[in-house]
Amino acid sequence: MSEWTSDFFDQSNPLYLTVDAGIGTLVLNRPHKKNAINMETWDHMPAYIAALENNPEVRVVVVMSSTEGSFCAGADISEFADIALDADLRERQRVGIREGQRRLARLKKPTIAMIDGPCIGAGCGLSIHCDFRIASLRSKFGITPAKLGLIYPLNDTKHLVDLVGPSHAKKILFTAGIFSAEEALRMGLVDEVVQVEDLELAVKAFAASMVPVSQYSLRGIKKSIQRILDGQADDDDTTSKWFTDAHTSSDYKEGVDAFMAKRKPKFTWND
Repeated sequence: MSEWTSDFFDQSNPLYLTVDAGIGTLVLNRPHKKNAINMETWDHMPAYIAALENNPEVRVVVVMSSTEGSFCAGADISEFADIALDADLRERQRVGIREGQRRLARLKKPTIAMIDGPCIGAGCGLSIHCDFRIASLRSKFGITPAKLGLIYPLNDTKHLVDLVGPSHAKKILFTAGIFSAEEALRMGLVDEVVQVEDLELAVKAFAASMVPVSQYSLRGIKKSIQRILDGQADDDDTTSKWFTDAHTSSDYKEGVDAFMAKRKPKFTWND
């Protein structure tokens, strides 16, 4: 289900959405569990992400918590005993995590994780599948399968290595440590650290800076970057066509006309 329905806005759900001024938010909403993510939440996450992707009003997506000071404590460990005893549940969990995070990583619109407080395990996994991470000074980070005798999935590990490099990725995973926001910034695990009271404004300002640019350009560039991360090192017929076709787009004409007229462009392309 990816149609835009009132259920997506229901603030009693473990996930809910909002849309305002071109910015859509995916809100984690299990405050009684410090937003620990259970299997039901993973099961439903792809539909919420698809709803944001398919809504033409949404140009940028922010992943955030409904609760100040608590981004996500990780996976819901209360489910682990049952998962350990049931192969079907283990496979459901594996697929649910992979599909939710992969859909987020490959969302055609830019994504920002707005992090305040603990960002541990599954929460950190969600954040590294976003394009950007902005955190408050009181945030803490960790990826801790080594504390539980688990092995981090290869897809998640690749995202972590792409983000911070192999040495820092090994430090994060081998020690199962908890790192301050400042150390996360030094490692490249986050892009910016701000005071708690400045977090929402910083994220909104950054998101708003991507709303008026050409969405044709932005989404094409994001696709190109994803191909590089997937291992492509040079143009093929598809990427060459992206470059040449851009010169016939409505946004290209508007951009050139606006530049020549010394006015701000009003891009209209949206898909």
